[in-house]
Amino acid sequence: MDFVETKRRSNFTRKIVLAAGITAVFVFLFKRSPAPITSTKFSEHEPGVTHVLVTGGAGFIGSHAVLRLLKDSYRVTIVDNLSRGNMGAVKILQGLYPEPGRLQFIYADLGDAQAVNKIFSENAFDAVMHFAAVAYVGESTAEPLRYYHNITSNTLLIVEAMAAHNVKTLIYSSTCATYGEPDKMPITEETPQVPINPYGKAKKMSEDIIRDFSKTSNMGVMILRYFNVIGSDPEGRLGEAPRPELREQGRISGACFDAARGIIPGLKIRGTDYKTSDGTCVRDYIDVTDLIDAHVKALAHASPGKVGIYNVGTGKGSSVKEFVEACKKATGVNIKVDFLSRRPGDYAEVYSDPSKINNELNWTAKYTNLEESLSIAWRWQREHINGYNG
Repeated sequence: MDFVETKRRSNFTRKIVLAAGITAVFVFLFKRSPAPITSTKFSEHEPGVTHVLVTGGAGFIGSHAVLRLLKDSYRVTIVDNLSRGNMGAVKILQGLYPEPGRLQFIYADLGDAQAVNKIFSENAFDAVMHFAAVAYVGESTAEPLRYYHNITSNTLLIVEAMAAHNVKTLIYSSTCATYGEPDKMPITEETPQVPINPYGKAKKMSEDIIRDFSKTSNMGVMILRYFNVIGSDPEGRLGEAPRPELREQGRISGACFDAARGIIPGLKIRGTDYKTSDGTCVRDYIDVTDLIDAHVKALAHASPGKVGIYNVGTGKGSSVKEFVEACKKATGVNIKVDFLSRRPGDYAEVYSDPSKINNELNWTAKYTNLEESLSIAWRWQREHINGYNG
């Protein structure tokens, strides 16, 4: 019995070893064989359809751009690492446009050259709208290297990938921060660019990279330098929902809404002795709906081998005090305001001359009433107490 049992065990062991060996061979051959290629609408150019890569498309401005592009029948790919964007915004967009071939989301970091190249290799892009960037002046001063990596280095990788994969149109999201402290107002596209913080410097470096490359290629480039963005989708589908830890870095509209909701005790206005009508800083506030309209018009007017540079603003300034009064009316809350001394580096007036974009792209800001824009944004804030989470 012992001999028979031992022989059975030996045969069983040999069968296990043989089965394991065969399995290993199949795994090896499977790994060596090429992966099946799945043809999708995103990987093929289609006559009559423009496929736009929107970097940072889960963010505040980027998501509004995606919404408008989809409405206008563009095919859209969002690439975002969600460090500042909201997956909730992406889900809203996917729900609005669920048809195959309309919208796809790719989670990726634009600082990863291999990932960027893979994205361009697997998709047939006709144009790129490059929004993705960290964008807080104060944070850029505290973390300059992060800003140069995130803005300048990442833009270089995008342009390199576009060149390698023959993508011929770039709409670049820039900023009035590249102008620094201009000697006179309003700011035109010819105003000297002398940025005073890492955010503005990183954006200007990106512009320089794009413009230098354009001289050696037939890429069509549009650079949009915009001013202080406010508002949200008039139909209430999208809004601004910064991460809680970034509230102090955000826009004055966000601070006003936080004060109206009681998240913070009130507003702090720095500087009441500037040479302006009421002593507070004057800024040019552009509604996000108008801003995105400028991007879509820029895309339509982009020409091979040409670079267009445009300021996107209303052409008029509003003081901080005027802004706060408009916010009080929009929210119906008598927001508490503390007036403090000036903040180093702030300048009295910044507003645009939008004549060039008016004349060349037939674009004019339509949402120029502060209270109206803030009322639309406040409605979304009130209905989304926890941002896209409810």
